[in-house]
Amino acid sequence: MKPLLRLIPYLAKYKKTLFLGLLTVVGSNLFTIAQPLFIGNAIDTLKAGLESHQIDTGGLLFYAGLVVGFSLIAGTFTFLTRQTIIVVSRHVEYDLRNDFLSHIQKLPLSFFQNTPTGDLMAHATNDISAVRNSLGPGIMYPTDTLMTFTMVLAVMLYQDWQLTLLALIPLPFVSYAVYYLGKVVHVKFEERQEQYGRLTTRAQENLSGIRVVKAYVREAYEIGLFRSMSWDYLKKNLVLARVQSIMWPLMFLLVGFSLVITLYFGGVRVIEGQLTIGMLTAFFGYLIMLIWPMIAFGWVINILQQGAASMARLAKITDTVPEIRDTEETDQTITTIEGEIEFRNVTFQHKNAQNLTLEGIDLKIPKGATLAIVGYTGSGKSTLVNLIPRLYDVSAGELLIDGVDVKRIPLEILRSNVGYVPQETFLFSDSITENISYGTDNGTEEHVREAAEISQIARDLQDFPMGLHTMLGERGITLSGGQKQRTSIARAIMRKPSILILDDALSAVDTYTEEEILKRLRGVMKDRTSIIISHRISTVKDADQIVVLHEGKVVERGSHDELVERGGIYAELYRKQLLEEELEQL
Repeated sequence: MKPLLRLIPYLAKYKKTLFLGLLTVVGSNLFTIAQPLFIGNAIDTLKAGLESHQIDTGGLLFYAGLVVGFSLIAGTFTFLTRQTIIVVSRHVEYDLRNDFLSHIQKLPLSFFQNTPTGDLMAHATNDISAVRNSLGPGIMYPTDTLMTFTMVLAVMLYQDWQLTLLALIPLPFVSYAVYYLGKVVHVKFEERQEQYGRLTTRAQENLSGIRVVKAYVREAYEIGLFRSMSWDYLKKNLVLARVQSIMWPLMFLLVGFSLVITLYFGGVRVIEGQLTIGMLTAFFGYLIMLIWPMIAFGWVINILQQGAASMARLAKITDTVPEIRDTEETDQTITTIEGEIEFRNVTFQHKNAQNLTLEGIDLKIPKGATLAIVGYTGSGKSTLVNLIPRLYDVSAGELLIDGVDVKRIPLEILRSNVGYVPQETFLFSDSITENISYGTDNGTEEHVREAAEISQIARDLQDFPMGLHTMLGERGITLSGGQKQRTSIARAIMRKPSILILDDALSAVDTYTEEEILKRLRGVMKDRTSIIISHRISTVKDADQIVVLHEGKVVERGSHDELVERGGIYAELYRKQLLEEELEQL
């Protein structure tokens, strides 16, 4: 149950509402507990009337009215209990869900590379719902159970303490059964949730990769694999259901023993004249009132165990401290970035990787200059530029922007001044306008059109049914690869960043479109630091400086002409591309 203690700060926000809820629980119990006494008195009144052959109709109607009236009042208090305590649980669920999303957005890329998306979705849906389900009933029913048990027990002891103690003999066995089965439920529920996460991951991957599944005719294979995983999930659900199904009959069995004990010893007392029939009836009424607390206790333990298991799973995520974050060393006085970038003997190594991704990188990019990076696949080009907005942090060495260690610059300031077009373009299921203006809060339609003109996506607008306001499919599936890249370029330009990074952002466009984009980008890049990664020499040849990465090291640097004349990797790439162009012309 310890994981559920983490919810105390959330509950503290609604302490006034919870206090009112607890008062309604008290009111509901007070007006409920009085009713068996009225029924017992009515039975004794009826018995006396039958013996004297003169039934007190007025007295019976009086007790009947009290029972009806008290029932209505108790029902009203019960309604108010749900309107307070259960509503609070919904508010906590809302806060918990928002905090969960806020936290995972602060986690570094390395976390998402090692955590399946489907698993995170399972946390955000199923686990948070399980916590909420345990929170509302977990507060309301234990409180109601405790108060009912305390009040009813006090009345029963007052009426006949000996009979009460006899009737309560099965209770210790109930407590032990609940304790033992509760632990089993916790383990089985956690296993079920883990399988649910795996199942969700597989479903998410199938939907995201549906084109690959269809292209390779793997529908039957995926259906079979999903069916197998679903069957495992079903089996884990059935195991959990079997454990839960034992708990309820066991509760009723033990409660049945209490009723039998009360009937026998209570009947003896009535025969001996120590109890009236009305008092025994009232006693039975109170004992029945204890049945629900005894059963509710087991049920609440059940859902609390499920909630604790889900909260423990959530805690594994929320306890993950973002490695990349603002710290005490962060200089909050920094509010702008000019754009000078310097790598000083920078080394980077991915977690759990045996080899270095980058080693001994020394680069200086003056403000407003354009740096081009080329190299074979896997040479570390994307990793190098990912260090600038701190998507990764350097393992050794220093990365400076405007002469300041990048770790001292507030993350929000740093990233808001970087326009980044990654290799893998991602567009949202929204309009083209919303996708282009995604990185800014104050962009006008005029600014959107200007960015669209520069990226050359504007020329395709006539083919879209609603122009810039055309809605895109999931991940921009309704656009071609080149259109996606151009939309992403427009999004980066729209921010008017101090540093512009294009990571192979023109690979999917034709050479004519590439030339047009580069021609228009020169005006954009004139006053800002730009870094272009490309496999095409035509894209990078006009850069102020070109560096060649090979196996994580800078092996060549210089202008286009200097590198061609040197006859190294760059020259080899250039010759190959010239040959490819000649073959295409033939």
